[in-house]
Amino acid sequence: MAGNSGFLRVLGRGDLLALAFGAMIGFGWIVLTGEFIDSAGTLGAALAFVIGGTIVALVGLTYAELTSALPHAGGEHHYALRALGGRGAFVASWAMVLGYVSVVAFEAVALPHTVAYLAPGMQAGYLWTVADYDVHATWVAVGVVGALAVTAVNYVGIRPAAVFQTIAVAFLLAAGAVLVTGAFTGGSAQNMEPLFTGGLPGVVTVLVAVPFLFVGFDVIPQSADEVKLPIRQAGVLLVVSVACATAWYTMIMLTVGSGLPAERLLESELASADAMAALWDSQAVGDLLVIGGIAGIMTSWNAFLIGGSRLLYAMAVSRMVPAWFGRLHPRFHTPANAVLFIGALSVVAPLFGRPMLVWLVDAGGVNIVVAYVTVVLCFLVLRKREPGMTRPFRVPAGTAVGALALVLSLGLGVLYLPGMPAALIWPSEWIIVGAWWLVGAVFLWRLPRVAPGGDAEKRLIAAVQRRRGT
Repeated sequence: MAGNSGFLRVLGRGDLLALAFGAMIGFGWIVLTGEFIDSAGTLGAALAFVIGGTIVALVGLTYAELTSALPHAGGEHHYALRALGGRGAFVASWAMVLGYVSVVAFEAVALPHTVAYLAPGMQAGYLWTVADYDVHATWVAVGVVGALAVTAVNYVGIRPAAVFQTIAVAFLLAAGAVLVTGAFTGGSAQNMEPLFTGGLPGVVTVLVAVPFLFVGFDVIPQSADEVKLPIRQAGVLLVVSVACATAWYTMIMLTVGSGLPAERLLESELASADAMAALWDSQAVGDLLVIGGIAGIMTSWNAFLIGGSRLLYAMAVSRMVPAWFGRLHPRFHTPANAVLFIGALSVVAPLFGRPMLVWLVDAGGVNIVVAYVTVVLCFLVLRKREPGMTRPFRVPAGTAVGALALVLSLGLGVLYLPGMPAALIWPSEWIIVGAWWLVGAVFLWRLPRVAPGGDAEKRLIAAVQRRRGT
């Protein structure tokens, strides 16, 4: 059934939880675990994810309240429009769109990289070399076919995308259960030593990956117009999804650490898969985890294409980007053009080969932090300026939670400054971020100057609501 906004309200509890959890559990846990454990030790890496998960949970609480108060497709775009005005809304939205696009493109590169593990002889048809990595036609073809398939599923409707997500998450959880069982039956406490390495800098090295790995719970706010539940429940599910992801990543660090010594994990192409094979003494079981990793790729890919397209749609409705992005398909009720645009970017990503994986993590991560900081600011501003706003989900001790989330989010942002562990790599990552914000600056310059909370701002919000049909 289509709501006033034109979207179909079909997403239930299981759909939302699968979307958010599946978005956060992508591919990083398959390939990056060895580096994490080498940097911080088994317990150190697990601790980093507990800390990171706590930070994200605090941010998630602010999202949950704002989602219940302003349940519109585009999530943070509407929060910032209400609290910070048009320019603040643009900055938050444009930063998060790059975060979403970076994950979608990341998965388009991760898919052929994972398939190459299962079929080592697949590389054929040399094309070119990017950052010392030889790119082959067969490798690129796997990523392109995956991009076309995920784009097609999202183009034809939210319901097929949600069903696809639920099936993939179920397979992912099954692979995780096999890994946990293997850790209990074949794991070794000796392999987990040293439990801590690198001290605080080691933990920080892992912590900088948290924004990229945990982004995804915010897909729920992006899909708010397609939820058929009481909106308060959507806020609760958002927080639950962050807790589930924190438990997952912590479990991965501990179980993989018990499978192989840290030095062997670091040498591995896919550390989690090799640890699984060692735990069960079977390469076939290791390959099963790789298939689980592919499921994680697809869940993350699917969810972020949903989230990114809805955010672009919201920006188009607000006249911040071309109206072309705001077109809803008359039959499928999806933001079809926005889906095609992000899908096209994911088709291009495999052409750059494996180096694109690292570039996208950092370029996307810093922009995700910018969006999180902006959303927390919106939460605090609206708590002060509009205390009587209807909030079906209300965060206890909200101002204190918001202030703590702001400080911790800014702390994550500091890690991306020059000279810090997550500083952007020159020139590749700077080019990605710089080009994105150069285009954004053009759009931002064209926006009218509107003071948040003033009469002009209220007229802008009213116009957006009329165009949305709400």
